[in-house]
Amino acid sequence: MADTEQEHAKGTAGFLLEMGMLKRAKRSGWWIAGVKDPETIAEHSFRVALIGSVLAMMEGADPARTALLGLWHDTQETRVGDIPHIGRRYLEAAGNERVTADQVSAAHPAVRAGAQRIVAEYENGDSLEVICAHDADKLECLIQAVEYREQGCANVQPWIDSSVAALKTASARNLAEAALTMSSIAWQQTYLR
Repeated sequence: MADTEQEHAKGTAGFLLEMGMLKRAKRSGWWIAGVKDPETIAEHSFRVALIGSVLAMMEGADPARTALLGLWHDTQETRVGDIPHIGRRYLEAAGNERVTADQVSAAHPAVRAGAQRIVAEYENGDSLEVICAHDADKLECLIQAVEYREQGCANVQPWIDSSVAALKTASARNLAEAALTMSSIAWQQTYLR
């Protein structure tokens, strides 16, 4: 393997190893609500991608593109952490586009360009896929809040309210309304009847 290829392989592998941090880093905003052991950023991002693909199907957007946007939306948190909204009042963090550019600076040129394009689209785009991906992020937060509320955390209503208020698509609003009337295990009743 040529030196340049080896450098790109190491840079790309380094990025993939860095993404492993998302499996260990907790979503810290939930600590404010009293959740002792919140989900990881990776767990959140997985469900955002899945919800995004579902919303895209319902809204007539591209499910794969929407899922990709959702999967990448918090990758920068390996460098800046999961800063709760209250904390953002006091910090001037680098933009996600800049963080991503640094994260992939040593990666293969196609990975570098692709990652930067995906993050820039999520941050600045206005396509139906971007709208669905943003709705998926909020809907995932709402669903997670419902689950934490069931586990006895009574302080999650502000997360539910702000998530509902931020939803843009009719499909996301309908799913939120449905989720708020269900328990986290209601899905199995369909199969146990």
